[in-house]
Amino acid sequence: MPIALFHALALIALAGCAAPVRKPSVVGSGAATSEPIASAPAGVLDQRAPGCNVVRGWPSLPEGEILGQATGVGVDSRGAVIVFHRAGRMWIEPFPKDSIAAPTVWVLDGVTGRLLRTWGAGVFIMPHGLSVDSEDNVWLTDVGRQQVFKFTSDGRLLLTLGERAVAGADSTHFNRPTDVAVRPDGGFYVSDGYENTRVMRFDARGRFLRQWGSRGSGPGQLDLPHGIALDSMGRVYVADRSNARVQVFDSTGRFVADWHGPLLGRPYGVAVGPDGSVFTVDGGDQPERPPDRAAATHLKADGAVIQRFGRFGNYDGQFWRAHDVAVAADGAVYVVDVLGQRVQKFLCRP
Repeated sequence: MPIALFHALALIALAGCAAPVRKPSVVGSGAATSEPIASAPAGVLDQRAPGCNVVRGWPSLPEGEILGQATGVGVDSRGAVIVFHRAGRMWIEPFPKDSIAAPTVWVLDGVTGRLLRTWGAGVFIMPHGLSVDSEDNVWLTDVGRQQVFKFTSDGRLLLTLGERAVAGADSTHFNRPTDVAVRPDGGFYVSDGYENTRVMRFDARGRFLRQWGSRGSGPGQLDLPHGIALDSMGRVYVADRSNARVQVFDSTGRFVADWHGPLLGRPYGVAVGPDGSVFTVDGGDQPERPPDRAAATHLKADGAVIQRFGRFGNYDGQFWRAHDVAVAADGAVYVVDVLGQRVQKFLCRP
């Protein structure tokens, strides 16, 4: 696609008009790529990488059902895929004050892609992050409401943090919180976010424990912590979006590692697979810069890049702006595309 045409289409999408994307209910055949591009954060690309391929025909949505801007994705213990989206609303500032009337949480069958149920109508202003904990509770962040929520799997509200539409930098407020990662003991971390550039830790009852991070590019500093995940050893992975890196911390916030480089790009989301390997999605800089990235990256636990799959575009297996990633217990990888308005499923060969 010529760059000038891409810029025009992107501006249309951001202004709230219909973008010329493929219908999300038809996700098909394009094979993913894994060619080496540049040096990896902790070495070189593993040339033995097998590659990941998009699943044809997944999801399979009812006629007329189309996702809005899809921003968050997670997988529950039964393999159901939960997607958080903005229905017909676009990110246009200042944000509206009214809630989105349509359901914003869709639950899909992980195998067939069939739409199982929806919920979340009349609740959210500007949906953003989604996580699923070990008890299948669904955690959501809303950058318009300035709040973090915990729901049961069928949409019953269990916990609310923050004050509706009130931004703040103290222990009881957020300023555009982006994502949640939940510990095995029920405690959790919030990446906060677009303005506060910090990570906050809470206990299982939602009581504030500690925070870390300040605006900057040094070790432990943050510039738009956009996604967050945990591994089995309690390490915290933060997609430090505007610093174009993933930072790794221990459970107390002590800096452990910094992963960055052309193969990682500008991480928007991060997830840890059942084998301890890490997936990130590179949202790139579209439409501000030419579409030269837009891919997903698979890394070893030490940050060495295993493979990179996908590229910029609207075809199957491609991304316009990948926003979040989740990995199922069976290793299937799910990526939501905020401007492409869809969710795609990938299978990575062992």
